[in-house]
Amino acid sequence: MPRVSYVNGRYVPHDEAVVSVEDRGYQFADAVYEVLPVAGGRVRHLDRHLDRLGRSLAALAMDWPVARRSLPVILAEVVRRNRVTEGVVYLQATRGVARRNHLFPPDAVPSLVVSAWRQTGPSAATVAQGIAVVTRPDLRWKRPDIKTVGLLANVLARQSAKEEGAYEAWLTDAAGRVTEGSATNAYIIDREGTLRTHPADGAILGGVTRSNVLDLAREMGLAVAETPFTVAEAKAAREAFVSGTTVMVLPVVSIDGEPVGDGRPGAATLRLREFYEELRRR
Repeated sequence: MPRVSYVNGRYVPHDEAVVSVEDRGYQFADAVYEVLPVAGGRVRHLDRHLDRLGRSLAALAMDWPVARRSLPVILAEVVRRNRVTEGVVYLQATRGVARRNHLFPPDAVPSLVVSAWRQTGPSAATVAQGIAVVTRPDLRWKRPDIKTVGLLANVLARQSAKEEGAYEAWLTDAAGRVTEGSATNAYIIDREGTLRTHPADGAILGGVTRSNVLDLAREMGLAVAETPFTVAEAKAAREAFVSGTTVMVLPVVSIDGEPVGDGRPGAATLRLREFYEELRRR
């Protein structure tokens, strides 16, 4: 069945979905986006994603492309038309079409594009084996907390990780502390058994999955600290993992070629993943 996307009020065949060459999302990355999980044919964690979308729009002084109350209807319809049972739905909002000029156009109408596709996430074998990560300098702009489409630094980090045989790149600041991954949030369980991750202080994107993970970890009885950790601390940790919409909770077993713990997925991480899978099914 051919895919269908939503473009500014119309549901169109995906191959015919187009926007103007003068759309500011294309010319300036003057746009924000969200990727929402679909499980059992339903969009999950909707309110948290729309809350974050609202924060990103406000940070760029951008209007909602449609009323917030209309978005759940549009997202559900795109999921339905594409018959996505397990996967993701992607929305992108731009400032709109205007003659190329760095200044905000006073009369541009925000643009909205929504698409959906099937996606199953990491294989069972990948989860069982765990993944390797490599560290890279964090070269992104200074507002990674805004979920904009300007992801070139993330793309370059992720590509360099792949070329080194790793799954993900962990980005590090000038002090050698891990901020987050190129497309995921980063965590360790340190020698004292505390789950640690960088605070959502503007240096990282406050992931929806991240918020859910921290809630679930506390329910499990884990001590949780939103405090930065260094690469050295990560390599000395009991366990490490990443989280994100498409991967949920994914164990990390090596960093820059050095094993984490015994080089196998940690028990707490795997239990946390089970909890997360259950949360998404609910």
